This record gives sequence, structure tokens and C-alpha cells, in this order.
Amino acid sequence: MKTFSFLLLISFIMSCDNSVKQNNTDTNLTKTETLSSLLESSKIVDLTYDYSDETVFWVTAKEFELEKVAYGMTDNGFFYAANNFCMAEHGGTHVDAPIHFAEGKQSVDEIPLTKLTGSGIKIDISDKAKGNRDYLVSIDDITDWESKFGEIPENSIVLLYTGHSSFYPDKEKYLGTVERGPEAIKDLHFPGLSPEAATWLTQKRKIKAIGIDTPSIDFGQSYEFKSHVILLEENIPAFENVANMSELPDAGFAIIALPIKIKGGSGGPLRIIALL
Repeated sequence: MKTFSFLLLISFIMSCDNSVKQNNTDTNLTKTETLSSLLESSKIVDLTYDYSDETVFWVTAKEFELEKVAYGMTDNGFFYAANNFCMAEHGGTHVDAPIHFAEGKQSVDEIPLTKLTGSGIKIDISDKAKGNRDYLVSIDDITDWESKFGEIPENSIVLLYTGHSSFYPDKEKYLGTVERGPEAIKDLHFPGLSPEAATWLTQKRKIKAIGIDTPSIDFGQSYEFKSHVILLEENIPAFENVANMSELPDAGFAIIALPIKIKGGSGGPLRIIALL
């Protein structure tokens, strides 16, 4: 009920007409107080890995680099710290924007905020994926969840919990290799979503976005990245390397997933949280 109220309030606030704000000061204050109360009474779960020299990136992508610019007391008597950083769009907890695998679809700055916030569900296949680094989440896995909890609600954000996140940030265990470069792609082993299940979700259900606790929505041995293509062609963004899913229930939580807003970007770092 708390999650529903929170999402309803967000929807109401976002739909307000600026032209009548002056006449609705009391109403706006009430909404703000209600939102504040809901936030304070919710448990917030951070589903984001931090960025450091341990952060896992795709084997062909530029890894995270942090350059210290300043750290210490200045001649004017105040403390000052600043850094430069450099990295690829696709590493750590990040979003794949539709344009990543679908020409003419949304870049990361064009993804509507309404697709990045909403009610979440978690499909837990960790027991099935345990011991199978190449596990593919199937249609049966999704319908098994529905047999217990009901049909996936419209406009849900679907999170796939394979349990593979327990290996993060051990690159050899998490990716399948510590090698880098194009020659390392053949050695990638981690679970993903089957193309059949991706097609089923796009045709049989209406979801806002999808996330997984592995390096990619496609499994490690994929060479055609069919699940990416199927989902992103429908402007369904994918969240990858999602952390701490073990702390989430199967349903009844809200997701807020806000990426860095790179104009024309194919993806970017994502700060994603769940509200319980």
C-alpha cells in the first residue's frame, strides 16, 4: 500500500499544471509533506555498485579512471577536493538506452522519466541458475512467478535475480575471464534472458524497463545479442550489473533509476534504488 501511495503521489505531482500552482499552495505543501513522510517511512535499498578500479566493465570497454586534481588546504585557508574521471558508458551499474542496439530509438537523454520510475517486481531464479553460468531465463521462469504472484502488472519494472551478483567484483568469476579485448569475448560466461522470454515480455506483457544482476541482459555466450535487440527495439531500457537484489521482496516495491543524462548517449552510469 505504501508503494502504491508513493507512486500515485509522484504521478499526481508530475501531472500538475504549472499555471495553477499559485492557487494551490496549500495543496502542494500537503503533497510535499505526504511525499516526505512516505520517504522517511520507507526502507531504501541501494541497487548500485560504486565506481572504482574494481568496477566491472565490458571486456572491450574503457575502464574507470580517476585522476586527482586537488585534495587539501588551499592558500586561502579552506579545504578543496576535485577529480577528473574517464570511463565507457557501459560499466558498473548502468543503463542500456534503446539506441544501444536499435537504430533510431531513444538515446539515454530521451528515455522518459516515467519509464525509469515505477512499481517493481523481482523474478528470482537464483536456485536454478546456481552452478550454471550460462543459464537462460525462460518463459517458464516468468510464468512460474506469475503462478505465485499473479500476472505481471502493466508498466512494471522487471528485475531478474540470478544470484550471479554474489561474484561481483571478482572479474574471473563474474565475467568468466580476467582477460580484456575482443579475444576475451569468447570466454564470457554469465546468465542472461533468453530471446524467447524477451519476445514474450514484449508481446504478452507491458513493461517499462528490465534489469538483471549480471553484466548483460544477454548471456555471456551470446554473439547476436538477440535479447538486447528485441527489448531495445521496443524502447524498453535495460539495467545491467544491478546490485543487492537479494534484499528485495518478490513484489511490492518502487524503483527509481536515474542515469547520467548524456545527450545522444547509448547508455550511462545509473543510480538505482528501491523503496520498500
